[in-house]
Amino acid sequence: MKDLISPSIHDVTRAILADYDHGRPIDKLDVFNQPDTKVIYELINELVRIAYPGFSKDKNYRIYDIRNNLSMVIEDIAFRLNKQIAIALRYGKAENEVELEKTRVQSQEITLEFLRRIPRVREYLATDVAAVFDGDPAAESADEIIFAYPGLYAITIFRYAHILYELQVPVIPRIMTELAHSKTGIDINPGATIGRYFMIDHGTGIVVGETTEIGDHVKVY
Repeated sequence: MKDLISPSIHDVTRAILADYDHGRPIDKLDVFNQPDTKVIYELINELVRIAYPGFSKDKNYRIYDIRNNLSMVIEDIAFRLNKQIAIALRYGKAENEVELEKTRVQSQEITLEFLRRIPRVREYLATDVAAVFDGDPAAESADEIIFAYPGLYAITIFRYAHILYELQVPVIPRIMTELAHSKTGIDINPGATIGRYFMIDHGTGIVVGETTEIGDHVKVY
């Protein structure tokens, strides 16, 4: 059989590589100076665990005191989120030592403020679980809702992402809500405003836009 690829592969490869030299947004080659979606997805898993500590196990540790383990998880979130925020803040900007130091300080301030607001997030999530339990006759327990309801998962990610949106963190909030979108079919923009006791039932295909304002005690189908 005649080999058509071998004689042509070098020319084809050169042509493709040369196409990266046009300076368009799609031509960017720096994969290290941008937020890491894999790390952000891992952080989401840790944040869900912080929201509902008794509903997931850490396979890396054998522990007697879950509070000690959660302390390590919180510190890990602080370390890795701080790094991702710093990258996001300087993304697309000229790098000099003054700007780098500015983003280092700013990312730490944002990270600490984000962590300080987690109890408020959990306060809202407790009302969201109650809203599902009260609003869905098929829900047998709060445990079932936390384990198995995609609407609650999407709302949980949104509530975390919304904090980062309020703190003016670029890119990362949208990455977070798009993960929830891909897993649940529920698209909630991190800029939306959503009050307490919020419930999404049969949520596939629901879109909540950036300028949406939803008050308390709302159910969306």
